[in-house]
Amino acid sequence: MPDYKAPLRDIQFVREEVLNYPDHYANLPGCEEVTPDLTEAIINEAAKFAENVLAPLNRSGDEEGCQWSEDGVTTPAGFKEAYQQFVAGGWPSLSSPSAFGGQGLPSSLDLIVTELNGQANHAWSMYPGLGAGARNTILEHGTDQQREVYLTKLIEGSWSGTMCLTESQGGSDLSFLRTKAEPRGDGSYAITGTKIFISSGEHDMVENIVHIVLARLPDAPEGTRGISLFIVPKFLPNADGEVGERNTVSCGSLEHKMGIHGNATCVMNFDGATGYLIGEPNKGLNCMFTFMNVARVGTAVQGLSHAEVAYQGGLRYAIERLAGRSLTGPKNPDGPADPLIVHADVRRMVMTCKAFAESHRMFVHYLGLLTDHMFISVDETEKQKADDLLGFLTPIAKGFMTETGLEAANIGVQIYGGHGFIREWGMEQNVRDARISTLYEGTTGIQSLDLLGRKVLGSGGKLLALFAGEVLELCGQLGEEEETLAEYGTTLGEYLTEWEQLTRTIGERAVVDANEVGAVSVDYLMYSGYVVAAFFWAKMALVAQQKLAADSSEELFYRSKLATANFYFQKLLPRAKLHASGIMSGADSVMELSDDDFVAILG
Repeated sequence: MPDYKAPLRDIQFVREEVLNYPDHYANLPGCEEVTPDLTEAIINEAAKFAENVLAPLNRSGDEEGCQWSEDGVTTPAGFKEAYQQFVAGGWPSLSSPSAFGGQGLPSSLDLIVTELNGQANHAWSMYPGLGAGARNTILEHGTDQQREVYLTKLIEGSWSGTMCLTESQGGSDLSFLRTKAEPRGDGSYAITGTKIFISSGEHDMVENIVHIVLARLPDAPEGTRGISLFIVPKFLPNADGEVGERNTVSCGSLEHKMGIHGNATCVMNFDGATGYLIGEPNKGLNCMFTFMNVARVGTAVQGLSHAEVAYQGGLRYAIERLAGRSLTGPKNPDGPADPLIVHADVRRMVMTCKAFAESHRMFVHYLGLLTDHMFISVDETEKQKADDLLGFLTPIAKGFMTETGLEAANIGVQIYGGHGFIREWGMEQNVRDARISTLYEGTTGIQSLDLLGRKVLGSGGKLLALFAGEVLELCGQLGEEEETLAEYGTTLGEYLTEWEQLTRTIGERAVVDANEVGAVSVDYLMYSGYVVAAFFWAKMALVAQQKLAADSSEELFYRSKLATANFYFQKLLPRAKLHASGIMSGADSVMELSDDDFVAILG
């Protein structure tokens, strides 16, 4: 298995040179202490933890997996000790409020830690990730008493959390939810039901697990309008805030999964378990979206992680592995063969992984900027703009980055050839681990419907127009540069015009037939993703060109950026045209066979 190396120089390039995080922090209220020196120290320490503690546990954790017994679930060897080091380092508290023991730093710094941990060990990284979601949900929607009881423990990391939505009869359709919440008359509720696919639902890494659970009150309306949200701890807190009596919630079994074997994915049984209402009755989905949005960005980061792992492993193997001769003559004449990297098709694969990994990194840290503005800025106009852009971009990030991250993981296997199919090289685990990312926190189809139905058509095109303004501003800057970059601006402008035309076409057709939205929504999301990634590559190319013009001592680094931008615009962005063609073909071919036809085919 290839050794993992944190991509520190690329993170620095994205955050400091392209997105100008130093000025961003200097201009945010209360963030003046977040200097480049502090950020560098955080990145370096996070890299050491990822490389030296988590990465060595990645394969062993996959092979050992989690173990279930009536007494609970144990995680693979080393996972618990790694988590204790994580807590001792203060990582769970990085961006949490100081009033509850946090360090009060911007949440964009968490994305550095999330990225590096996910690349080093996807399965392990999910444990603290779920705790962060529970923490944010209680912080935003909990009562003062709930914050007092739960936040300090969640922030220090001695307690973790889960998100308990899915039930076997409903899957993503929460209108089928059956878990019941019966009032007890003392402010608590008896929660009864079974949840499936619960990541980190039971494990031995913390002393308590705080489940955030969707359930129905006795008089709740039908459908999703009648769902409430509850805190259901594994152990009920005592009056002093420490763990007390065991609650009647347990792990019935572990799911038998394709990948992420080191993470405990549980069937959770709630047998009249004591729970406490968060937010208003029957408004649970509104509160849960706080958790869901955090989780969706976290899942998008996994798309980045799997592309980065494929790139690192694929590049190293392509340089070291000797096979065949270059079509233009031997490049290693004294050896028995040339390295794989001399072959154009192998380069195509390596460059594809590189292009996705590095644009995904830009995407993630761009979202981090917006999140900081939304939560920290005192300018209401700026906060609203950030909120709107986040709402528009999050489904694109989650859907596009995970789909292309999975593609990159598959390419990683292909670069290795037969060795990629063998466990020892690590590439097949990357594929197995990556596969879930396109499914949970809403499948690609669900993200697509959210983007096209709610965010674009639902806003009357206003959110798309808002992002289009960012693109047009960049196009103007590119037009002032040298010929190649000016061409990028022209190309981006053409795709932006087509994006808007495609949106109008779908909207007009949907008035006549609502199936037009569902039939083309994934094509629409993927088209959007390719254009957004082109926007990021153009921004990176602009900075790289400026650095070269200033005679930077890192010529190779910046030339690599320009070469990858050129590859993206010539080889990957044109894929959007295929999706445009799919959009324009409409719903007819999708809906040609009737429901009864499919039943008859099944026999």
